[in-house]
Amino acid sequence: MAMEGPVCLVGNGADGQLEVMEEALGILRGVAQPVVVAAIVGLYRTGKSYLMNSLAGKQRGFSLGSTVQSHTKGIWMWCLPHPRRAGHTLVLLDTEGLGDVEKGDTKNDVWIFALAVLLSSTLVYNSKGTIDQYAMEQLHFVSELTEHIKVKAQRGDDAEEDTEFVRFFPSFVWAVRDFTLELRIEGQLVTEDQYLEHALLLLLGSPGNSKKVMDYNLPRQCIRSFFPTRKCFVFVQPASRQEMGQLDSLPTSALDPQFLEQIRRFCDYIFQCSNVKTVKGGVLVNRQRFGALVRSYVDTIRSGQVPCLDNAVTVMAAIENEAALREALAHYAAGMAGLRLLAELGELSAAHGTCEEDALRLFMQRSFKDEEQGFQKRLVVGGGVLVQAQQQGENCWDGSALWRAPWAPVVGQGPFVPGAVRIPDRNLVPLMNNPALGHLWAQAEEALEQFLASKKAEAEAVLKADNLLTEAEKHVAEEKQKAELLEQQRKAAEEKQLQMEQLMKDQERSHQENVKQLEAKVAEELASARQEAERALQSKLKEQEAMLQKGFAEKARNKRDEPDCIVLAQGSATFQQCCAESSFIHSNLRFHEPVIHFNIRRKSLSISL
Repeated sequence: MAMEGPVCLVGNGADGQLEVMEEALGILRGVAQPVVVAAIVGLYRTGKSYLMNSLAGKQRGFSLGSTVQSHTKGIWMWCLPHPRRAGHTLVLLDTEGLGDVEKGDTKNDVWIFALAVLLSSTLVYNSKGTIDQYAMEQLHFVSELTEHIKVKAQRGDDAEEDTEFVRFFPSFVWAVRDFTLELRIEGQLVTEDQYLEHALLLLLGSPGNSKKVMDYNLPRQCIRSFFPTRKCFVFVQPASRQEMGQLDSLPTSALDPQFLEQIRRFCDYIFQCSNVKTVKGGVLVNRQRFGALVRSYVDTIRSGQVPCLDNAVTVMAAIENEAALREALAHYAAGMAGLRLLAELGELSAAHGTCEEDALRLFMQRSFKDEEQGFQKRLVVGGGVLVQAQQQGENCWDGSALWRAPWAPVVGQGPFVPGAVRIPDRNLVPLMNNPALGHLWAQAEEALEQFLASKKAEAEAVLKADNLLTEAEKHVAEEKQKAELLEQQRKAAEEKQLQMEQLMKDQERSHQENVKQLEAKVAEELASARQEAERALQSKLKEQEAMLQKGFAEKARNKRDEPDCIVLAQGSATFQQCCAESSFIHSNLRFHEPVIHFNIRRKSLSISL
């Protein structure tokens, strides 16, 4: 499973458009394990690749570079066994640096950012210095996500759709590199997360500066609305300025111990808190499904369209369900192939029931979003064809008495009938022209050849004896043979009736098993969708609670600035005018002489009699 190093997943083709690399897709077609996907984005030359190498537990891997020129182009992928979750794959995505002056094409940056959001379960945004207004402005890509990603295939209420992004977007981690400040706000020490949340606070502006306030709030509001889980890590500079260009070759002892501790905490968080990648409906993504997702999104972008979560899931489901159907049918066929050639009807029915149930369970485990159960119905039909072929094979082999009967007296299976002996040949075997039983004919032909060879001498002796019989004896034999044929036909009709009854029972059992497993599958999908909606609701409630708390805090600060009492001369007309202009009447009013100055809502007013 483990890759020796990263490979390019999405690159720029000769036509300048994004394209998926087949080598990477081939790797993803391997073991079908759930994937935890961590992607990193940020301005070029900010040290993104070093963080990804740290997550891989390697000093080298993703190209670091030592000049102002960007090294990473497109999106590079590194698949590794997850260090904390057995049976899971950790997929690391290192993206092309945003804002590279050599590209001169910001559209490519937007699509790289959008793909990182769509493909990851944890998105790391890497920046340098501090989280200030400039850093927010560089994150303008997040403000454009609604223009480059759709949730629904059928465009409806845009405002309603925007609120659904939180259900499918990854958790968000802001990594601040070369941080030199003290984590202190208004004289109080704060955590990294509190530092991030403080930087994401919105301004409550007045009508006069609404445009400025809107520009300030937009990236902050998008981060708060789109990403349900947020985390922040700050990193000091790892080494001296002269050594920064050789980070991939410096020993650990040469790096700042505080930086190493910060890297350790960052990696621990990604390993422990990053969830398995899911798509709409709460469907878990494994390596094969992840490859289908990448292909679907990039093909959509190349076609000039906007990637749609609904369409991507539909495409991925069709590919996965087709593969699940093939796997289930192969499992069924392998189980039925283990039967002996001339199996009894009861044995055949029992084997069919067991193999079909196992195949259906295997299909249900891998399939998802099977609209109107189209693939499941094909599985049932496919299984029915196989069992019918087996039943037809049994009937034909019962009819093989046509070429075994003449030898009955020779092998001690019945009395000798004068004049009834004929040398059998292949034309007497009804399997010859049955295309559904081609896999049985090879065995039948081999058995017939061996049988004929072993009976050659007896055949010649029987024919000699038969030629000596009288016409009367032959007539008696013919009448007896007709009676036996009628008896065989009666028994065959009874057998056919039993087969039809058994087939009806099998079909009813098959239907019940399909309904049972389908109900379990639907319940599982509903539970996933319910959890998905619950996460989105909790995120919205949390965000609204934070906004309410901020609003109440603002009101409390304004309230503290207002006086507890107003001191005025009794009977002053100016007092009434003042109260009317300020729209403020306090319950703690006292009237005294002489007149003094007072303050209402930060405005100095004076009153004289």
